[in-house]
Amino acid sequence: MHVFITAGEASGDKLGAALMAGLKTLVPGVRFTGVGGPRMIAEGLESLFPMDEISVMGITEILKEYRHLKARIRQTAEAVVTAQPDVLVTIDLPEFSLRVARLVKAASDVRTVHYVAPTVWAWRPKRAVKMAAHVDQVLALLPFEPPYMEAAGIPCDFVGHPVVTDPLASAAEAQAFRARHGIDGEMALVLPGSRRSEIARLMPVLTDAVHRIAAARPGLRLVVPMAANVALAVRAATRDWPGNPVLIDPAEDPDGADKRAAFRAADAALAASGTVALELAAAGTPMVVAYDMGWLSRQIIGRLLLVDSVNLVNLVSGTRTVPEFIGKACRPEPIARAFTALLDAPEAQREAMADTMRQLGLHEDPPGLRAARAVLDGLSGGTGSA
Repeated sequence: MHVFITAGEASGDKLGAALMAGLKTLVPGVRFTGVGGPRMIAEGLESLFPMDEISVMGITEILKEYRHLKARIRQTAEAVVTAQPDVLVTIDLPEFSLRVARLVKAASDVRTVHYVAPTVWAWRPKRAVKMAAHVDQVLALLPFEPPYMEAAGIPCDFVGHPVVTDPLASAAEAQAFRARHGIDGEMALVLPGSRRSEIARLMPVLTDAVHRIAAARPGLRLVVPMAANVALAVRAATRDWPGNPVLIDPAEDPDGADKRAAFRAADAALAASGTVALELAAAGTPMVVAYDMGWLSRQIIGRLLLVDSVNLVNLVSGTRTVPEFIGKACRPEPIARAFTALLDAPEAQREAMADTMRQLGLHEDPPGLRAARAVLDGLSGGTGSA
């Protein structure tokens, strides 16, 4: 069996490697070519070119690199058509993946599978209809996504979310983190984001909020895990924060062990919206979400957004237990009130987080194996039960 598989980002490389491992378990001797990163290469991928050549994010970056990106899209599609693999699996990165799939379908009958459903449930639902012409099957990370794709005529399998296989700190490691930093009372994480624009916009609000929270909860210790590219900005912004906050620098925590221990040890977290919500849910740490954006982005997203929540715990569990302060609602006073209320009564949110993790596939077969089964079932003409 020959599988042509492509990924363009670290998250896609992780998904691809797990899928490849699953396929190797089910189909000994399977061969892989395509585009991927170090994890996929370690699983046996022969990569056409370095993955980072297509890791382009944002409209400005895509326009700047368009000629090169277009050449790589054409090269990849031509390689698929020439190789005539049993299946083409494209992972996320729709600006690359779906263009490759379209060219492949125009020139061949190679089966195409796209891994990571587009967020048509949140905005731009017509994307699913456009995909239907050149994608034969979609593998979804979230349990509520298949009906959206199937309504557009694309078979879709929920295969589980990779967060369920991520390593977690033990209770002993969490306790050791607290002891190492002299924390014997309440502990709160603050997660301000990983982009410079997020830090610039959110830090003044978060600074005001943490001062209010600290005044209401004497003895509370703050812990701030930092992203490498914004560590200097975060250090500067937290200099006058109360209670001698603990800053976790990834340069000093290369394997993420301290960060995982802090997630497990914390009583609650104040977080910028994003995938960190599922990391917190996996660790059992309740959260308040605060996020803002520029005025123009507010207007555009406000008009396009189809859901009343952007937090995946709320969306997967069907509850609204995670307080969200988005856009013009992102103000220090209500954020601080919600956070202190959460410290007093975290039970409902903990239940919603546990339900979310169950729905995402915790205690079931790993997502990579489920994805592999779905791909093989699709190839055999089945319904794609993962």
